Amino acid sequence: MKVSLLVPAYNEAATIDQVLAKLLGLPLAELEVIVIDDGSSDATAELAKGWADRDRRVQVIRQPRNLGKTAAIARGIAASSGQVLMIQDADLEYDPDEIPHVLAPIFEQRADVVYGSRFMVRRAARVLYFYHYLANKGLTFLSNLLTNRNMSDIETCYKAFRSEVVKPLRLTSRGFGLEVELTAMICRTHARTYEVPISYHGRTYQEGKKIGWRDGLAALWYIAYYNLLRPWSTEGRRYIKDVNAALAQLPKHPPGPPA
Repeated sequence: MKVSLLVPAYNEAATIDQVLAKLLGLPLAELEVIVIDDGSSDATAELAKGWADRDRRVQVIRQPRNLGKTAAIARGIAASSGQVLMIQDADLEYDPDEIPHVLAPIFEQRADVVYGSRFMVRRAARVLYFYHYLANKGLTFLSNLLTNRNMSDIETCYKAFRSEVVKPLRLTSRGFGLEVELTAMICRTHARTYEVPISYHGRTYQEGKKIGWRDGLAALWYIAYYNLLRPWSTEGRRYIKDVNAALAQLPKHPPGPPA
């Protein structure tokens, strides 16, 4: 299956070259890398364009101004042509070498959606902010209460999907609301969702980390809205119906350990 890697980037000139080099070196037979520059004021877009000029697997989309991660990913989804889509941030907090590990359950026809969890049995994780850990666990707990799923990390960047799951979804959140919106809407469908453990090499604010306490407060509203209101809207019901119909046509592997 062809894989589309979506790379939202905002002022990540220090790491974008390393990220793209790692992504293009992955052992994936069919690959496209879509960089969505979210109105960067540094050289992020120019560096990404240099890669696109040298390698036809890379394309660069430039937002007219900084519109947030949700808008960037929506542009990437619309431009993608892969049967599998996955999100990769441009800051190297997540290790691209682990992407095949995240994609494996989809390639094995066991999953339609895979989350890379930072809180399962860990591979490696930098020790950083305890309050961020509490916020992540708290938001995941509230999400699980409303979705009735036993997920461990809804706020993770590493999310992989069959295109049938995300192509029909019109994203409407802002900023970092993407993680909550995707989780809430997908959990309303019949999509088979897996989690796999991943490493996490977090950054400090001095190193460029952008998410803050206001994003955490906004996430509380998003959890309520996208679980209690949005799925029952006309558009939400249509999305759920269309995804379930598409998933019913896909090949499936019986449950159990890999052969």
